[in-house]
Amino acid sequence: MKILLTGSSSFTGMWFARALASAGHEVVATMTRPSAADYDDDPGRRARVDLVREHAAEVVWLCRFGEPGFIDLVGRGFDVLCHHGADVTDYKSPDFDVNRALANNTHALPAVLDAFRADGGRRVVLTGSVFEGDEGAGDEDPPGAGLPHFSPYGLSKALTAQVFRHRCRDAGLHLGKFVIPNPFGPHEEPRFTAYLMRTWKKGEAAGVRTPAYVRDNIHVDLLAACYARFVGGLPAEAGFSRMSPSGYVESQGAFARRVASAVRARLGLACTLDLAEQTEFDEPRMRINTQPASAMVGGWSESAAWDAFVSFYADRPGEGAR
Repeated sequence: MKILLTGSSSFTGMWFARALASAGHEVVATMTRPSAADYDDDPGRRARVDLVREHAAEVVWLCRFGEPGFIDLVGRGFDVLCHHGADVTDYKSPDFDVNRALANNTHALPAVLDAFRADGGRRVVLTGSVFEGDEGAGDEDPPGAGLPHFSPYGLSKALTAQVFRHRCRDAGLHLGKFVIPNPFGPHEEPRFTAYLMRTWKKGEAAGVRTPAYVRDNIHVDLLAACYARFVGGLPAEAGFSRMSPSGYVESQGAFARRVASAVRARLGLACTLDLAEQTEFDEPRMRINTQPASAMVGGWSESAAWDAFVSFYADRPGEGAR
């Protein structure tokens, strides 16, 4: 199929582009900057952009969702519109601008869908987050009230999904929602696993301040394989589908021990952990997806995924140090 993919310079977006191309699809990826060189201020993102260029059939520069150039592009006979891009500016902040994000995520959506449908498009895929309210499984607060939005960012993703579902239904399109938990792996943003690797490589103990939170961490190559399977299997008839792939469902302390074991076996590092006694729970104690990912795809190797993860950090001494 011919697929238009937004958000391909992100960690998961790069892996999605790669998985879709490996599955035999023709991927056209959009970038919001004028050229690859314009990503030089962010080495990690520049590396992902270069990898997307290797796998995509075409990269379209300076092309933002909903703007006139994007509307012209989406009318070029695509089978699937994969909207993975989203406004994530200061996404961890309690002051995250929900209204701005919703406006950017859905900019000129009716015109986009009209142009897409006019040239035969029938399938739209939107990336969701397990941190949206009532997405996945977890703690209800208060009990019986449903799962709360994890953050203002989670709220923006939920509102975006509602707008897409409404507009796609009106346009007679099939909307697939692909819900992401906590991916990790090569070319990731410098978050928890990057911190663990950076600390262990210095010979220090890695502290885990919130070991009691139960989260859903997933190898990014497994997540991407699920994404390619989901996109490739969507029907052309109007309707709605959802996939919520799940990886390691366990406490963050248990996950840290899992990472330590994998790294210790491959690099011989001590991989010492200092797990705090968690007494404060400012976030929901548990938020997870519900469909075991490894059962959805064939041929995926957990051992190979760990090999790739460890090799990425072993070969890049400064990676994750930002």
